This record gives sequence, structure tokens and C-alpha cells, in this order.
Amino acid sequence: MFSKACEYGIRATLFISKESRHDRRSNLKEIAKAIDSPEAFTAKILQELARSGVVKSKKGPNGGFFVEEDHRILLGDIVEAIDGDSIFRGCGLGLSECSDEKPCPLHEDFLEIREGLREMLETVTIATLTESLDNGETFLKRF
Repeated sequence: MFSKACEYGIRATLFISKESRHDRRSNLKEIAKAIDSPEAFTAKILQELARSGVVKSKKGPNGGFFVEEDHRILLGDIVEAIDGDSIFRGCGLGLSECSDEKPCPLHEDFLEIREGLREMLETVTIATLTESLDNGETFLKRF
């Protein structure tokens, strides 16, 4: 449903949030390793997340990536920073034109799914997800 970049962006933000809760800043290598993503791809994703204000970065010996207030970051903030809002406009079958007037076979069902997704993205915070990650209830990668 999300692009690969968006999936990595969500995982990177969760990792950064977890580290930030312990007053640690993470560098590119640590983040890429933690989320199982190629470094160059991770660098581009982190650049987008920093540009949009989802994560912060600081240069220097004590530098790295961090988040200041994970309770204010919505899952939708990450999706919008990486994928934009196309997930809410696109056709469920990927057709270039799909509307109420000329629907694809999935149109009605996909509208319901899209609204449920919108609700999740607008209500779930990174803080909530990070808490379960920090408690060991959820994981960013399997070993």
C-alpha cells in the first residue's frame, strides 16, 4: 500500500524516536542497519523527513538524527512527506482515470478502505508506536 521509501521512512522515524527517548541521536549507518535499508536510499529518505520537519538533524560530534516531540508526529506526517497524498486520490487498480461517474470494479470497496486508512494515519502517533517498540512488544525487523 505504501511505497518502499515510505515503509523505510516509517521504520526510520520509529527507530529515531526510540533512540531519542533515551537521549541518543542516530547516524545514517545505525539507522540503515536497524531498519534493513540501503544507506544511500536511507539518506534520501532522511533528507525528505528532515526537510518536512518530521525528524531533526544536527551536525558535529554529538550530531545525528532525532525527534523532539514524538507525540506530535502522526503516521500521516511521514506518509505525506514521502509519498504525498496520492494514496487518497489514486485508483485501487492503478487506472489513470477512476471516479464515481466512471468507476473501476474496486471503486466502492476501495473508498471504504481508503477512509479507514485516512483515519488511521490521522490518529496514530509515532509516540504510540514507539512505546510498543520500546517495550519489546513490536519489532522493526526479524532476526
